Amino acid sequence: MTPALHPDPHYVLGKPYQAEHHWYYPQEAFDLDETGLATVAKNDSPRLTSDGEVFDQTALAAAHPTIQLPAIARLTNLENGREVTVRLNDRGAGDPHRLVEITRRTAQLLGIPPDSIARIHLRVLPSDSHAATDALPDAPRLALNIAPRGGFQVAELAPPPGVRQSDREALPATKVVAAAEFQTPAPPLRLPEIVSQTAARPGRLMVRLDSFDEYHYAAVQRAKMAAAGARIVPVLDGRTRRFRVDVGPLPDIARADAVLDQALASGIPDARIVVD
Repeated sequence: MTPALHPDPHYVLGKPYQAEHHWYYPQEAFDLDETGLATVAKNDSPRLTSDGEVFDQTALAAAHPTIQLPAIARLTNLENGREVTVRLNDRGAGDPHRLVEITRRTAQLLGIPPDSIARIHLRVLPSDSHAATDALPDAPRLALNIAPRGGFQVAELAPPPGVRQSDREALPATKVVAAAEFQTPAPPLRLPEIVSQTAARPGRLMVRLDSFDEYHYAAVQRAKMAAAGARIVPVLDGRTRRFRVDVGPLPDIARADAVLDQALASGIPDARIVVD
């Protein structure tokens, strides 16, 4: 007999953890924007997700290795341009070669066959993600001096010295504005199935090693991966010039996986597969 599941949706960040000999360091990222590879979940066993929701292969949901849970994100299949909004509610895929693990329903709407891997773009939606976490009683909140949740008042003030009442426009009477008018409602646990079609942008497969403020350190890392064709790419991070080390473009996923394995074995733990 299958044991009964007792859902308990809650906020999760968590401590660093190890999976498949690779360390992950969870952190809040309400503006996360990244590319990589998606795989489709195969496990159908009844279970709870990392944040206490019921795992459901028919829902628009995905697993991410480090972001706060839950989060709401826009997921795009770069190979055909299809987009859906998903709920990130689990840890995964437990494989440094893959950015996310998606449910079968998500894969179906994105046009991804169950046993394949797809190039994807993941963009977290800040307002929806904050609303999703704020709806949970144990979510962390910043202690800020802001207007109370009940509302705030706009009142008529006396004119400045030297200004006659007739010289200024009349202000409206005191008005109470509910704070709820400015809050994004919490998204439902089961998101609606809305598919958007954009232009396909398959991009180029790359292995991104790391980036540095100093060229010298980038050159040292490039030397470690010289046999794979590593190169240094100057980039601007705001107004700061940095030096990124990339390998690619790579012809296919198999080659990208092999280069990533080489980078990890060379002591470059932050290396990852991206779509440029």
